[in-house]
Amino acid sequence: MSDIAFKILSVEDWAAWRARGAWGGSAVDRADGFIHMSTPDQLGETARRHYAGRDDLVLAEVALADLPGLVWEPSRGGALFPHVYGDLDLAHVRAARALAVTADGAMQPGEALAVGPETTA
Repeated sequence: MSDIAFKILSVEDWAAWRARGAWGGSAVDRADGFIHMSTPDQLGETARRHYAGRDDLVLAEVALADLPGLVWEPSRGGALFPHVYGDLDLAHVRAARALAVTADGAMQPGEALAVGPETTA
């Protein structure tokens, strides 16, 4: 299994995550009871299936070592996906970048984004 996973989320959710330092997931995640993530091999299909045609996204790279609440569970044809039960602490995010997904589902990564907590002047 991978030592990293990716979370695709809205720009608004990313801002909330950075402001709070921890995040309980998107509305879909909360409805399902866990935060959905994808391994590097699963990421393209996740983007195509769930985010096609969106340009208001962030791609967060999450380190899985010592990640509380991490459970590998079968989904899509039995493939194991990383799911997080509980909040995801910002300290586990290794990198983030802007993301657009074309109408046909191709990912178009954009600029690197700050990962640390938001600060106010």
